[in-house]
Amino acid sequence: MSNAKNTVLQATAELFGDKDPSAVDRWVAANYKQHSALAADGPEALRALVAGLGEDFRYEGARVIADGDLVALHGTYHGFGPDPLVGFDVFRVDAEGKLAEHWDALTPQVEDTASGRSQTDGPAAVTKTDTTDANRVLVSEFAEKVLVGADYSVLTDYISTATYHQHNTEAADGLDGFGAAAAEWADQGKLLVYKKVHKVIAEGEFVLTQSEGEFGAPVAYYDLFRVSDGRIVEHWDVITPVPAELPHANGLF
Repeated sequence: MSNAKNTVLQATAELFGDKDPSAVDRWVAANYKQHSALAADGPEALRALVAGLGEDFRYEGARVIADGDLVALHGTYHGFGPDPLVGFDVFRVDAEGKLAEHWDALTPQVEDTASGRSQTDGPAAVTKTDTTDANRVLVSEFAEKVLVGADYSVLTDYISTATYHQHNTEAADGLDGFGAAAAEWADQGKLLVYKKVHKVIAEGEFVLTQSEGEFGAPVAYYDLFRVSDGRIVEHWDVITPVPAELPHANGLF
């Protein structure tokens, strides 16, 4: 396990598992830069957030992937509000082993999904680290050509026609399921528009992209793909609106 992954897992366990505000002193850099819509910059804002967590708060982790100094978590927050929130968190770990920067996206948990799959279930363990570079290239090309470039003629160059397990709440499995959902979204005036891919984080068979675009309104897209034998075979996502105002000047990306 990488040092960055170890750092993030231990830090988040103490911050959000133990709900220990003093963990900020052990794990958070003095110049901690925030991109979340929930908190301002700096250690003290995070300390106040942790100190305010209720007794019913808990985090249920699903997967973690690390790529250099970036570590991405995928899981479910319970107790942030009346309903559970599914989210992606991305942390940058500095050379001193401290959390230095944070991005996130949250969306309500949905019980009944089009595919019958939950927003977080499915394979979780990273098992094929020797495929990291090839999978990063595949998903990066897919994101630029298909998502940003909207060239769907090359879709099957990247997504398996035999297996495509879907965890988007409104799309069923397979390319036909995605096509039907896209048509329904278009009828609702919500076109999938990707304008810029900001981050690609890869480890083994998992590749996470963080993108900026529109879905009826400005949004942040977090898309996690699982790759097998050179094709995308599974997809999880969070689509969250870009707020009009943030508690910092760093933007969501």
